[in-house]
Amino acid sequence: MRDRKLLNIELGRVSPERYKELPESGIVLILDNIRSAHNVGSAFRTADAFKVDKLWLCGICAVPPGAEIHKSALGAEDSVPWEHRADTLSLVRELHDAGYKVLSVEQTECALPLQDFSPAPGARYALVFGNEVDGVQQSVVDASDGALVIPQFGTKHSINVSVSIGVVLWQIISRHTP
Repeated sequence: MRDRKLLNIELGRVSPERYKELPESGIVLILDNIRSAHNVGSAFRTADAFKVDKLWLCGICAVPPGAEIHKSALGAEDSVPWEHRADTLSLVRELHDAGYKVLSVEQTECALPLQDFSPAPGARYALVFGNEVDGVQQSVVDASDGALVIPQFGTKHSINVSVSIGVVLWQIISRHTP
């Protein structure tokens, strides 16, 4: 079998302006004190790929503009709407009150394995991803509607936050109807 790679001009990419006009996905991301600007940039790039409605950068997260963010975002910081908030917990409460189902992506006693999660049709979701060392703050987990966990089978039981964002978004977007 011969297979040809597509050229960039064949990918049907939209402009940052057109991106903002596309229908909403019903999904927003909350980064809870992500310390690496590279991980923040990667979150932007992945959020763009899956047409996330908004990226919330909370606490110590680096914010655009910045060379380290741009290096991994490749310009997605210009297409994905974003906002910084000092406090993750108050944002979680605000989004919950606005009708979002808030789900922390964290290893908890009652976390639902990602593959067992079925998004409700028409529901809006706010997905919280935590600090590279400490994870999602316990107070934020407590304020969430639930927790999702990515099953892992190795010795570390830890996936880089930027990788986990891609895994979770793929699973949810592939099953979600806004």
